[in-house]
Amino acid sequence: MSSALQSLVQCGTKLYLDSVHPDEVDKNLAWGAVGATSNPAIISAIVDQGGMDDVIQSLLGETENQFDDEAIAWELTDRLVRDAQKKFHPIHQSSDGNAGWVSFELEPLLEDPKGLSGDGTAMSDSDRAAAYIKLGKRWAAGHSNRMIKVPATDAGIMALEELAAAGITLNVTLIFTADQYRRARNAVWRGAQKLPSTDQFKSVYSIFVSRIDVYSQQHLPSLSPTAQGMVGILNAKRIWDENQKFWSDKKLKLDQELIFASTGVKDPSLPAWKYVQALAGSDIQTNPPETNEAIASSDVSFSRTVDQMPSQAIQDEIDSAVDVDHLHKTLMSEGVAKFVKPQRALLDVVRKQRQSIAAS
Repeated sequence: MSSALQSLVQCGTKLYLDSVHPDEVDKNLAWGAVGATSNPAIISAIVDQGGMDDVIQSLLGETENQFDDEAIAWELTDRLVRDAQKKFHPIHQSSDGNAGWVSFELEPLLEDPKGLSGDGTAMSDSDRAAAYIKLGKRWAAGHSNRMIKVPATDAGIMALEELAAAGITLNVTLIFTADQYRRARNAVWRGAQKLPSTDQFKSVYSIFVSRIDVYSQQHLPSLSPTAQGMVGILNAKRIWDENQKFWSDKKLKLDQELIFASTGVKDPSLPAWKYVQALAGSDIQTNPPETNEAIASSDVSFSRTVDQMPSQAIQDEIDSAVDVDHLHKTLMSEGVAKFVKPQRALLDVVRKQRQSIAAS
């Protein structure tokens, strides 16, 4: 393990990889990663680069099973996540379930305003929630170290209580505000309390960081230089503090943690580890491969900073400037689009492969 990543882990951070690419999983395991996550953009990129061509051709060639494009896309996702799970399973066992997880994201097209088929027929929130519950139970079945990712949309939050009550380990994703986190956490905890035992109950909440700073640069250009670039960090630290306090008296065997997501910098002039460093010392960080690569080749040394707040002046300036409702609506719309687009791209790749084989 590199000394920089070793210092990050030693100060209390659980290092996760924001990818399930087999080569990246192997590399990051050697660097001390103890889990990974997947989303449609990650799967689409792997497939688009040709990493699953042989599998696609094999599935299309099967005569006993007739796979359509959607079924193939989900088979590829399942295989990539399943392979990563095998590699992290020893960590899951040795940590008694506190680490070694790999996240599996449910159908992002459920949230597409154009509908599942893209014809403009959007689903109701209640129908979306029912679909999340059905899919969550399906894709969790038979897996000991698979987390099911559900977005913190209205429909996603509606599904959480029943999924948690079914004993499914949840990663609630696309969280940008404290209100989203609170609603999600409360729903999950209501479900968990219906379990015969909470010994295996585990939940995590993915707080997106850098996307908030992109928002503040675009919509809050009048922020002072000291406050600009701190909005996402302050938001994440506050939610982390609330999460610590909420679970402190529940006497649970496993940790209920935040995942600090969207930790890659968008401005190349900034240190690649800006957000990693600001939130070091507790819970989980899912870092893009290039972020971990940059850290591994650096001589930076990390220490616990997650509980160190910006100055009161910076907090006051941010609080007076940020319209939380506007931030939430803007980033959720963008976040859904960032998952919908690559899922449709994945279907297109599969479709092109099918056409190529048929023509040969």
